[in-house]
Amino acid sequence: MNAVRKKRFWASCFCFMAIFFLLVTLQVVVELGKSERMMMSKNSISYNSALKEEGWQKYTSLFVKKPELHSNTKIILSKGRYPILLWWSPLTGETGRLGQCGEDACFFTINRTYQHNSMTKAFLFYGTDFSIDGLPLPRKDHHDWALFHEESPKNNYKLFQRPAITLFNHTATFSRHSHLPLTTQYLESIEALKSQGYMISVQNKNSLRKRLAPLVYVQSDCDPPSDRDSYIKELMAHIEVDSYGACLHNRDLPEQLGNPASMDSDNFYKILTQYKFVLAFENAVCEDYITEKLWRPLKLGVVPVYYGSPSVEDWLPSNKSAILVTRFSHPKDLAQYIKALDADDKKYEAYLEWKLKGDISNKYLLAVIKERTWGVQDIMKDNYIDAFECMVCTRVWENMRRQAKGMLPRRWNAEASHLSCPKPQAFDFSSLNTHRMALQEMWIPSFEQSKREAHVLRQLVERNRNFTAREFWTLVFRE
Repeated sequence: MNAVRKKRFWASCFCFMAIFFLLVTLQVVVELGKSERMMMSKNSISYNSALKEEGWQKYTSLFVKKPELHSNTKIILSKGRYPILLWWSPLTGETGRLGQCGEDACFFTINRTYQHNSMTKAFLFYGTDFSIDGLPLPRKDHHDWALFHEESPKNNYKLFQRPAITLFNHTATFSRHSHLPLTTQYLESIEALKSQGYMISVQNKNSLRKRLAPLVYVQSDCDPPSDRDSYIKELMAHIEVDSYGACLHNRDLPEQLGNPASMDSDNFYKILTQYKFVLAFENAVCEDYITEKLWRPLKLGVVPVYYGSPSVEDWLPSNKSAILVTRFSHPKDLAQYIKALDADDKKYEAYLEWKLKGDISNKYLLAVIKERTWGVQDIMKDNYIDAFECMVCTRVWENMRRQAKGMLPRRWNAEASHLSCPKPQAFDFSSLNTHRMALQEMWIPSFEQSKREAHVLRQLVERNRNFTAREFWTLVFRE
């Protein structure tokens, strides 16, 4: 009997202890949940609502981290503690954010009601969406204009003319000469260039040549200012090219890769890496305008046949890592060279030696990436839009401190070299085909008209009062 009582006693103790530990565990979970919710609430910057903005969507991959939005922002601004930087042509889609830039902080917003606020110090413009309608005029002496434009001239030609680009104080463009150069905006890191993760052997490429052309072309933005489709069409008359895009299309991608977003997928990369050469032609020919068209094949271990930036040799990982179209007088000559490399493994592999050895000999490229203040898909660094905002914020604060000391403000000014491209030109061999007609009928006239637009824009901005679109265009066509 006593034994039974003891068993019951210990069983009761065990149940009590189990219930006690269960209650403690539940309490810990609840407290952790509260803590996590508090942290999420504290650090939230209305990310989901921002994603709804069209301008924000284009750059969502860049915004991995953002400074905290203070809950008492209105109180802080009403006291005039922080300068306001107003995105006049919105890029980020943020209605308000107090961003920390080193020791300085600025309030970034797209809310135009802040235009006449005494603490508004700079207006930020995204070049592609820059419009002459309703510019922030009159422009006060302390109002800086800052331009972010990473795109080619086909997106807004007038900004590439001296009278227009020199209206700005601060710039972030693809040119190495801008205040914040974005030339390497499509290159994540030196390690990405060295990576051999997607490479396949020359022997496998030779085997695949039984069903694949030596060259691949993937482009759906047809007949741009660079006249690239005219060149590729002529090249096709002398060597086989697999063209997967809408331009000069002759081969289909798998159905699952029909979405443009799939161009950055592993499956698409695996298709490209099967080829020996990629035709990497930019949509415009401008100094330092270098896009993923060059960096992608270099990262994948495919030899790029490049046409675009005249200064591209300054950026290549080695002296023998790409074939430059400008070194050949005619597509027929280029075709013969490609055929020779295709038939000789040793000569072909010479273009991949730098990658196989992990040896990047371009000291300039190494230095630029090392000194770059922003990162690409790097959560440990600001993205280049953050870097642009902080560059302007820091400069605004510098002048505020100078003013507090009774000193004159420092003036930054954009120069023509910060955003400049020459007049589009057709290839010498081009006949008057549909591709050249696009150049003659659209891009060259657009370039010439942009000169008049830039001249009129400067004239009206310097008048320093609001003007209408009708007034602008009347003056453009009167020139």
